[in-house]
Amino acid sequence: MKEIWDIRLPQLLALPILFVALFFTSLKSIAQECPSLLNPTDGAISVPVNSPITWESVTGVPGYIISLGTTAGGNDIVNERNVGTSTNFSPPTGLPENTEIFVTITLFFFNQPNIVCDTQSFTTAALTEVPDCVPSTLPSNNANNINTSTNISWSPASGAFGYILSIGTTLNGSEILNNLDIGNNLSYNPPTDLPSEANIFVNIIPYNSIGMATGCITIIFTTAEAAILPQCTSMITPFDGETNVPLDKFLEWNPVPNATGYRVSIGTSPFENNILENAILFKNSTVIIDLEPNRTFFISIIPFNEAGEAIGCSQETFSTILGCGPYFDPISGDLIVLNPQLTFPDTIFICDGNELNRITATDEADGYRWYHLDERGNESLLSSSSEVFIDTEGKYIYEAYVIVEDSGSTFECSSSKMFEVTISEAPKIEDVSVDIGANSLNYIINTTTPGNYEFALDNENGPYQDSNRFNNISLENHTVYVRDKKGCGTVEWLVEQDLTVNGFPKFFTPNGDGVNDFWRFIPPTEIGESNISVIYIYDKFGSLLAQLSPDTKGWNGIFNGRPLPESDYWFKAVTISNKEVKGHFSLKR
Repeated sequence: MKEIWDIRLPQLLALPILFVALFFTSLKSIAQECPSLLNPTDGAISVPVNSPITWESVTGVPGYIISLGTTAGGNDIVNERNVGTSTNFSPPTGLPENTEIFVTITLFFFNQPNIVCDTQSFTTAALTEVPDCVPSTLPSNNANNINTSTNISWSPASGAFGYILSIGTTLNGSEILNNLDIGNNLSYNPPTDLPSEANIFVNIIPYNSIGMATGCITIIFTTAEAAILPQCTSMITPFDGETNVPLDKFLEWNPVPNATGYRVSIGTSPFENNILENAILFKNSTVIIDLEPNRTFFISIIPFNEAGEAIGCSQETFSTILGCGPYFDPISGDLIVLNPQLTFPDTIFICDGNELNRITATDEADGYRWYHLDERGNESLLSSSSEVFIDTEGKYIYEAYVIVEDSGSTFECSSSKMFEVTISEAPKIEDVSVDIGANSLNYIINTTTPGNYEFALDNENGPYQDSNRFNNISLENHTVYVRDKKGCGTVEWLVEQDLTVNGFPKFFTPNGDGVNDFWRFIPPTEIGESNISVIYIYDKFGSLLAQLSPDTKGWNGIFNGRPLPESDYWFKAVTISNKEVKGHFSLKR
């Protein structure tokens, strides 16, 4: 069965790290449940801002990853911190006060996908007092012979939201740094080296929303003589520019006499550190495990000592033996990739009830494979051709490969991606609501099921719109069209016009002369018989004045026994089929 998750140990490790990784990999993970928070518990309130977070231990889990945020699933406080096998974690800089904190625990595995557990939360208490002073610092108080390029760091002060830092060469002095607010950080790197062979006075004052800490002592330490920066080094094996390097390779570089260590980065392009990023090594060699074939690797080795890092060190390269790439072409200067470049979409839509949902590869290649993924991530091969028939929603793998021949060897270079299949349904129109105005119609198209649909009027070819409403259309018959955006069909509906404002008088004169004394509906000749069920009459404030049946003489302009004044009045007529027409008329005396 083919593995699809690219969950790999770093490719460049020291041998002891490799042995540890192999040990943990041998553990079989059988955990099926996520842990609950023990302290604080899920839903707890008034939690101290410096409270440690603990959770249940889960059998068979080699490690845990924790994220903390101020929103559900967020990580703005702590972003995916791997805590190993520990079931407790203390945020380095504490937690914000009076805030709901969301905790996400991820179960970490070496040989299977990680499990992201549901988010739990608790709410911190509001602060009521100023923070404590910092309990300890580096360099420590009264330390001697400290490097002039040292950073200054300290342990977190309980209840602190930030720190104000001053540095000088005399007690209460600040000529090096004067009351700098460095925020909620636990270290400071002076932009220039401290003076050599001098007493350095450091004052750190924590603060929070209540105020600043009081009574904090000044830390003093003494610097050493200024050290000399180390020189750069160069690769011994493989040497810079070497090709056809074996896949399991021992890296070695020239030692630098006054270097205490080396910062090493390796990437597959000049701008990446995806193989190894800023690893600190204290000897001039390491082991590379399982290099990819036919790829150029870019390595940076920067010696350092107590004075700092070597300056101006150049990047070196080497290329491994034949493979799919990418590898560095020294002639063109380009990175060459033999694997197919995939254009296949992330999501495929199939039509409900269609037994022939054929999906075709989008990329040129020598061969293809299609896999289905079950809920546990297991793969099953569906097709080894450029087409596959799928009728079920879920997750799938699409793989395209080319056959490469070189130096008498034949090998396969493949690219793959996971995609999702989603079922889309052909639209069905339930009805069309019609609102009849004075000179136009308004339609609302109602479908039987929600879907990703678009709508058109009188033309199956569109233009289509996302809204199911059409306003201010002409007083005549119209055909509406509903189309599934994913290509699962189009339906149409003829809306026949059966009522207009024609037949509703524009005015009447209820003065008792026997002429036009009543306002009523008179069916126009194009409609024929009246299909009016009821007519409502309102004043300009929307108050109901009268309700008329179609078989009455009409309204005489009287409300509650008294004649109403000259004005405009409004009506709403409802047909037997529950369609409406609205308009207004004038009462004149």
